[in-house]
Amino acid sequence: MKKFLLLLTLLSTSIFAFAQQGTLAGKVKDKKTGEPIIGAVVFITGSNKGSTTDLEGNYSIQLEPGVYKITASYVSYKPQNFESVQVTAGKTTTLNISIEEATTQLGGVTITGTKQTNTDITLIKELKQSEVVVSGVSGEQITKSLDRDAAETVKRIPGVTIMNDRYIYVRGLSERYNTVMLNDALTPSTESDTRAFSFDILPTNVIDRILIFKGGSPELPGEFGGGVIKVYTKNFSDQNSTTINISSSFRNNTTFKNFASYNGGKTDFLGFDDGTRALSNSFPENLNNANNTEVANAARDLPNTWLPNRAKALPDLRMSLGLTRRMDIGDVKISNITSLSYSNTRQYFNALRNDYQDFNQSTQNSPLNYSYQDQQSNSNVRLGVLHNWGVRFNERNRLEFRNLFNQLGSSQVTERSGTDQTNGVQEQKNYALRYESRTIYSGQLQGTHTLPDLKNTFSWTAGYSYTNRNEPDFRRVRTQREAGSDDPFAILIPNVPSLRDASRFYSKLHENIYMTSGQYEHLFGQPDSLSGEIENAPKLRFGFYTEYKDRDFNARYMSYAPGSTYNPGLVYQPLDQIFSQENINNSNLILREGTSPSDHYTASNLLTAGYAGITIPLGVKFNISGGVRAEFNRQQLHSRRLGGAPVEVNNPITRVLPSVNLTYNLTQKSLLRWSSSLSVNRPEFRELAPFTYYDFNTNFEITGNPDLKTATIYNSDVRYEFYPNPTEIISFGAFYKYFKNPIENTFLNTPSANSYTFGNADHSTSYGVETEIRKSLLDLSASKFVQNLSLVLNASYIKSQVSLGDLATVQDKERPMMGQSPYIINTGVYYQDDDRKWQVNLLYNVIGRRIFIVGNAQNPTIYEMPRNAIDLTITKGIGERFEIRAGVQDLLNQRYRFIQDSDINSKINKIDETIYEYRRGQYATFGISYKL
Repeated sequence: MKKFLLLLTLLSTSIFAFAQQGTLAGKVKDKKTGEPIIGAVVFITGSNKGSTTDLEGNYSIQLEPGVYKITASYVSYKPQNFESVQVTAGKTTTLNISIEEATTQLGGVTITGTKQTNTDITLIKELKQSEVVVSGVSGEQITKSLDRDAAETVKRIPGVTIMNDRYIYVRGLSERYNTVMLNDALTPSTESDTRAFSFDILPTNVIDRILIFKGGSPELPGEFGGGVIKVYTKNFSDQNSTTINISSSFRNNTTFKNFASYNGGKTDFLGFDDGTRALSNSFPENLNNANNTEVANAARDLPNTWLPNRAKALPDLRMSLGLTRRMDIGDVKISNITSLSYSNTRQYFNALRNDYQDFNQSTQNSPLNYSYQDQQSNSNVRLGVLHNWGVRFNERNRLEFRNLFNQLGSSQVTERSGTDQTNGVQEQKNYALRYESRTIYSGQLQGTHTLPDLKNTFSWTAGYSYTNRNEPDFRRVRTQREAGSDDPFAILIPNVPSLRDASRFYSKLHENIYMTSGQYEHLFGQPDSLSGEIENAPKLRFGFYTEYKDRDFNARYMSYAPGSTYNPGLVYQPLDQIFSQENINNSNLILREGTSPSDHYTASNLLTAGYAGITIPLGVKFNISGGVRAEFNRQQLHSRRLGGAPVEVNNPITRVLPSVNLTYNLTQKSLLRWSSSLSVNRPEFRELAPFTYYDFNTNFEITGNPDLKTATIYNSDVRYEFYPNPTEIISFGAFYKYFKNPIENTFLNTPSANSYTFGNADHSTSYGVETEIRKSLLDLSASKFVQNLSLVLNASYIKSQVSLGDLATVQDKERPMMGQSPYIINTGVYYQDDDRKWQVNLLYNVIGRRIFIVGNAQNPTIYEMPRNAIDLTITKGIGERFEIRAGVQDLLNQRYRFIQDSDINSKINKIDETIYEYRRGQYATFGISYKL
């Protein structure tokens, strides 16, 4: 890593002076008044290369000799384009530019343009003008990588890491501390066991930009710890276009290799089960209430598939179709963006899984409980539809109707082999066949209306979201024999229902969200006579947000048990025969219900919020904004405990959440920010429910806790920001957070060491520093090669500490927060040659060692180890319509490693043992894009 960063540093500071350059210079002024325009952008059309005007309206750009297309732009002014500007070596070409107001009335006709929000220039401007500490990534930067979904994209934002390829950690804080909004509406949770939005369901081709607000503000949700993540999908377009993308990918150790799968439904290729795995309508609701004949008949109807099929894995396939349409009806401008995307991918890896007994001080190691090799085959299908409409009645009134639908189906086959030493030394072969589908729909209708005086603006949103998660017929079976024996493997048939042995598990989750919000904003002051805008004026805003969420969750499991005249020799039959129809009867094998009252819960959450905020400019340099947000939240859950005792959760809580943000403009290009806010973190439905889930892959059981409290978080940030030009930013910041009653994953102090629940610690702190650099090398050298380079670097250094107080009965009283990385580094070198239509990107990512599972008296703490990842992307444009893209992700293919702190010294050394490790394999992609 150090060598790689050194290489980047040398590359970014090298001077290559092989060609004499020319200079393009001049002044930008207002066409009507002749006054200089300060801060106007002059750039090479279609690129990010350019300059901004100084206090006298002057600009200067060093360029290779040649002919260029030049664009000049400024807020509220119409862009001015120049088709052929000649730059001569060793000379200065003078280009004085006059620009006029963007809105000109001629005979009652208003000329308006659509603001582009997905460019680097627009993003940097939005970050600079924000009243809150915020980071982000633009759609333009997303297209420069091979990132396929939002989860891969956001890890390039300062302080952001990804867990399990789908969950966001902001500043090292787990997914439960981050609130996700899709187009200004809260998203539903896509998981049943965690408070999380699964970012892997959002393909990158539908994303306009992603912003992460790291400080509080009255109009932002009051529930966050790491940040509020806003994902905006594409909406308005000024032109008609059709784009087709087709790509195929090759994964090392997977493509064209033996791959395991099992017979599913006819609609698996669309991402959902057609009912093949579902229980039939005639299946008894509870086997304990059915007679033996009904049970036997029902069991015989279940698919007798316990072993996988094998075939060669085909290359991955990804396709997308993008349509943008613009139509005018009189003065009304209507825009539509539609995107269809489909992917069918496969991944195989071999994973090592170990579990150990207590550490032996004399031998300096931990005896094994078990050691397994997992061969895991994963198939993923994603179908996505984006369908957005925008209607502009005039420059002051617009409507937006956004629709996003995603369907994701995942099939997983796990074949486990190894030895279990908990009861003698047993050789085992275990199998798990799992299928999961996730459906998410999000729709919003939003209106924005500004009165003719330009002082008063009202915006409103009404939205609906739906999530469905279906896990039908998760089959798990274990077989074993004495180690070293040539005997056939015996299938473990439990006497009582078991989640681990000869079992079938079913679960369904349905969640609906209804929301509405409104905001009124008033500007004090008069519109500028030239631009028509009210700048640097006090601002008052107030609004409301209301959301109702309901969830229905059901789980059910059954396992096979010995019948009345059970033959012990039956367990030696082949796995594809033992559960055949002739063996399913009252004599040999019978299906037993294992479902408990705690396997079902219903829940609802009502959130109503009102807020008021004010922004007060104090001169031209100082700005203060802030206000207060009041939230009433009622969380309700109905379930039962294992024995049937009712569980009723009813938590009505009102919180007043103040926030303040200060901005001091040091110069036109640099500023200081400080913010402070109060926020909360509420328990998730799953964390409150007494439901117990068994995870075959990790061998853990997870149980909820109805007694959880809401956590309170105190946030403070300070940051310095410098904007050398409209596409560049250099920032340095520090933050501090204090948590009261933070919610943590805690091992249960029971004989089963692999069981954990959720609990409140006493308090915790998290603090750190972070930096972000987006810098072009245009001004560092006369070499055109160097001028085409740009550098992106963001890094964070974070420390955290959890104090458990009297709760620390089997754990340390103080430790780092679970999932907290002590450092995060994301960097990339981008090469862009617009003349030859070449683009090459080299990206690097690493995170520091972090706690994966907090230890207890039975199990030491498990750490996820650092892993260096490098991605390479090459793009070549051909003509005006074709683009070819190729690249390799994870060039180094380093191991994912999870190591336990065996000697319990809070360090990882040679004594400490590996719990889990695997390699995903290098991933090579080749794709073609065609634009009609």
